[in-house]
Amino acid sequence: MLSVTTFAVASLRQCGAFVSKSSFTRSFSVTSKRAYSSTTLNMKLQTAIVGLPNVGKSTLFNALTESQGAEAANYPFCTIEPNVGIVSVPDPRLAVLSKINKSVKTVPTALEFVDVAGLVKGASTGEGLGNKFLATIRQCDAIVHVVRCFEDENVIHVDGTVDPVRDAELINLELAFSDLAQVEKRLERIKKDIKAGKATAEEGSALEKIAEILNRNEPARNAELTEAEDLAIKNMGLLTRKKMIYAANVSDADLANGNEMVEKLKAMAVQEGANVVLVSAQVEAELVELEPDDRSDFLESLGVTIEDCGLRALVREAYDILELQTYFTSGETETRAWTIKEGWTAPQAAGVIHGDFERGFIRAETMSYDDLVECGSEAEAKSKGKLRSEGKEYIVQEGDVILFRFNV
Repeated sequence: MLSVTTFAVASLRQCGAFVSKSSFTRSFSVTSKRAYSSTTLNMKLQTAIVGLPNVGKSTLFNALTESQGAEAANYPFCTIEPNVGIVSVPDPRLAVLSKINKSVKTVPTALEFVDVAGLVKGASTGEGLGNKFLATIRQCDAIVHVVRCFEDENVIHVDGTVDPVRDAELINLELAFSDLAQVEKRLERIKKDIKAGKATAEEGSALEKIAEILNRNEPARNAELTEAEDLAIKNMGLLTRKKMIYAANVSDADLANGNEMVEKLKAMAVQEGANVVLVSAQVEAELVELEPDDRSDFLESLGVTIEDCGLRALVREAYDILELQTYFTSGETETRAWTIKEGWTAPQAAGVIHGDFERGFIRAETMSYDDLVECGSEAEAKSKGKLRSEGKEYIVQEGDVILFRFNV
């Protein structure tokens, strides 16, 4: 299939407005009082890694980003400034598409991890630099909550003993306290702001619903809000409104099947509507030191595969809870993966590449990944009727391979 990039360069140069788009972008379709000419917002998908001190956050971060950017030491607050790492999202389909189209470049999409310093009791009131750390989490899209599920007398626990449910609840309580303080403060002004036209009735009703949920010791994400209410409070960045994944950090021996502590954490997560992923920060750290060919053998000796642990497991869960999906552009110039929200139309998906693609959208020449692989080439897929011309109403599907036609 012709590269969307090749086609884009030619078309944009003709109109004298070529803009290179080499970074990962994401866009949201929003409705508000303001008029927007495009739905494209340029920003990376950020996932905060949080937890108590010494649960393995920074070790996991270093392994996932294959760096040593976060100091991993056996004492609290060894991470003060948040560490940020951009991780290429593994997707075996990219290599297959590149081979079919003999692409010069292969470009995966990206996930950005933010390693936040260990939170402690009282973080919501500033204990342990808590206010600063919580502000960092507010800017993220989702939370990976690392919980220690292993015993090791050589690794200090801030409370002296390992109890994953207690530890998780402590962090969740601090997040909820921070949210409740923010909501109550806003509620004090909301009626005046609504009367003055500075706020909407939807914001007021959303805040009341969330305050009720938080006072019942439930996370704000349990509040059932309308689309308008959810949009009205989105800029508050409520911590317990964010999607959460629990990363149960286990020893290498428990990576395949977990342990009793993991089962307790899973039971708690079910009540919250959250998911649990088994990880071993130490195993991930060892994997980074191995040659690619040796990694599979090492994991096989632990009873797991590379798809079942660490980065791949976290990415799958992050995509699931954030309702994300991937589509591809592929040709001789490059094969590239793009991340979009589930349910997006073809023009919205095009806007992730460049705003002009969305504004001047004509059609999307589309085939599924499976059809292209089965046929072996675009020409063969076209001859078999697998290449479709989709219009503005088309909902992009997971694994679509697309060439966008546009005119600006």
